[in-house]
Amino acid sequence: MTRLYSDADVQPDALKGQRIVILGYGSQGRAQALNLRDSGFDVVPALRPGGKTWAQAEADGFKPKEPRAALKDAHVISFLLPDTAQPKAYAEWVEPNLKAGTLLMFAHGFNVHYGTIKPPKDVDVALVAPKAPGKLVRRQYEEGRGVPSLIAVHQDSTGTAKARALAWAWGVGSAHAGVLETTFAEETETDLFGEQAVLCGGATELVQAGFETLVQAGYQPEVAYFEVLHELKLIVDLLYEGGMARMHQFISDTAKYGDLTRGPRVVNGAARKAMREILEEIRDGRFAREWIAENENGCPNYKALLERDLAHPIESVGKRLRARMSWLNQAPSDKAA
Repeated sequence: MTRLYSDADVQPDALKGQRIVILGYGSQGRAQALNLRDSGFDVVPALRPGGKTWAQAEADGFKPKEPRAALKDAHVISFLLPDTAQPKAYAEWVEPNLKAGTLLMFAHGFNVHYGTIKPPKDVDVALVAPKAPGKLVRRQYEEGRGVPSLIAVHQDSTGTAKARALAWAWGVGSAHAGVLETTFAEETETDLFGEQAVLCGGATELVQAGFETLVQAGYQPEVAYFEVLHELKLIVDLLYEGGMARMHQFISDTAKYGDLTRGPRVVNGAARKAMREILEEIRDGRFAREWIAENENGCPNYKALLERDLAHPIESVGKRLRARMSWLNQAPSDKAA
């Protein structure tokens, strides 16, 4: 049975007195660095001198160091850089300074799982993946709460990898909410599948298809925007707060009947077959190889597809309508992990 850890299962001393070096000071990097420091740990951001993140780290009270200098004293090294930047950072900065017994920490298992980073056998390798964007990780910590995290140990050379990873989860606040044990493979494959088939790829394609269907049938683009995109947040919030039961509690009987009888016609056998195919491409490494090759080639297909996506008519309609919704500019937002 899967283990769910809480504060009572953690030994914070497993990381006390150990120098934690964090590579990257973006969304997750900044939040986790601040939370770990405020939990009493020794944290040093490893950053390029003179950049925006260096200035931000100094403003936050840290004394950042250039990566090679910071890594010389590291007991724990955290990779909170973009997936595509991690292999180069590992080869140039981390590997030459890596000592036996060091803990390599990740927030996503992509590079270890697909072998673009291959740590030696004498180091620990683990991940703690908060299930929230960085701003929420920080805000919940400041309010005395926390967001749930996944934890996994890929390699345990010292016998302390799990204890140190749990201490990390405690330090960022996740042990308050619950830390679910998994593996690098499961975390990586389910994360990629969720992004591609449901959260990003699936949701945006569904929204665009719904918009196009209504507009092509003669309905006003503005009305179509409200129905298929704007109101989506209302439903997602209900699902987030209490699952299907809460959504059904607060939508009309008409909406519920339409949901139960028409939803399966949209997400039908063909859609489920496509999901299985997408999952298989993730599991056998085809997606990873494709994405790595795309980056090595300068991302021409990625850039073209992104440009096409942002040129969709729903974007111009939405921009015009959102300009009249002043409260949206006050809503907290952040990049997801």
